[in-house]
Amino acid sequence: MSEIIFGIDFGTTNSALAVNVNGRVTVVDVDPFNVLGSTLKSVIYFDPEEKAFFVGQEAIDNYIENDGYGRFMQSIKAFLPDESFHSTEIRGKYYKLDDLIAILLKRLKSEGEKYIDAVVDSVVLGRPVFFSEDKNKDKLAEERLKSAARKAGFKHIHMQYEPIAAALSYESSLSPKEEKIIFIGDFGGGTSDFTIMKVKGGQEKREHGSRENILSLNGVYIGGDTFDSQVMREKIAVHFGKDVSIKAFMDDYSVGFPKILIRNLCKWHLIPQLRLPKTLQSIREMKMRADKPELLENLINLIEDNYGYMLFQAIEKNKIELSSQPASQIVFEGLRQKIEEDVTRVEFEEIIDGDIKEIAKCVEATLADASLSPQDIDGVFLTGGSSYIVCLKKYFEALFGKEKINQTDAFTSVGYGLGIEGSSYL
Repeated sequence: MSEIIFGIDFGTTNSALAVNVNGRVTVVDVDPFNVLGSTLKSVIYFDPEEKAFFVGQEAIDNYIENDGYGRFMQSIKAFLPDESFHSTEIRGKYYKLDDLIAILLKRLKSEGEKYIDAVVDSVVLGRPVFFSEDKNKDKLAEERLKSAARKAGFKHIHMQYEPIAAALSYESSLSPKEEKIIFIGDFGGGTSDFTIMKVKGGQEKREHGSRENILSLNGVYIGGDTFDSQVMREKIAVHFGKDVSIKAFMDDYSVGFPKILIRNLCKWHLIPQLRLPKTLQSIREMKMRADKPELLENLINLIEDNYGYMLFQAIEKNKIELSSQPASQIVFEGLRQKIEEDVTRVEFEEIIDGDIKEIAKCVEATLADASLSPQDIDGVFLTGGSSYIVCLKKYFEALFGKEKINQTDAFTSVGYGLGIEGSSYL
């Protein structure tokens, strides 16, 4: 009888699945609607008319087709350590956070079971090095993720750090008995995680409780979504009232646009919070006293038309294009507005410079924790979409040497490594 276990990389933006059958690991295509079928967009769309829900690219397609009507859920992983998130009401039904995540995990499980034509109840789930610096919140996040896996139908649930999974993926490419000390950089949507690890080619199994080969683990709360948020703040938020002056009620002085509203506007998963009746009414009142009311009208339209996700999709597209060309344009066309903003790679790098410096500090701290210098590292494995950002890649090349950098399967290497980890439980 075959021994089977899944490896699932549940990500802030994308999720991936690997199947381990008797020690043989395969990354499975999980979304027939996605050009990159090997990943599933970690989004859910609840259609208000048909009372149905969709996930992945199909969710995005239906959301756009319905002009933003209905309930669109994204960046769900980011809420795992959030103690204030208890439940949300959708069409008269209350969903806890683990209920929403279970919808996505169930889809991944189903695609894996279709691929091998067997029911699977064992999984290795990836997790970042830190969900939160607060130990209680970190524990809550892991418990919620495990609960979601149980609700999705898994009975045997194991956890592994995402950068360690990436290291196992790298290790699988080594020749038998080839040994290296490697540095792993895993750049997700919400965090960047780092590991220094001793790896050895030709290993069929690792002791899952063993940590002697892990020399250092570290992470920072900066990821792809952070860079998008910075671009939103510096280039796009001005079209939605970031810099307006608002005349104080019954007085002679003016104030700026509230920082709390700017914060929500610049984080795509928080824009839906601006739809609260009280908040929307407050923005309408501010519009009547603003020096540029048309900009707050833009904001109201963005909120009412529920186009926040599509706006950030345009920002992300620009970021991706800047990894291969010196300039690009953010083009967003909603129901009632159109934005075109040129962004050069130099300008983008200036916008995210502070975040890159924080990442650099974390990299250096990871090396220091292992008492190693860059020269002691034999290889560097970078994974995740943001690993293609030119200035970030150049930083690693300058620190470790271009010849040491390895960058393959940016979106599935963690899932593949989690599948490899599954051999420890077969």
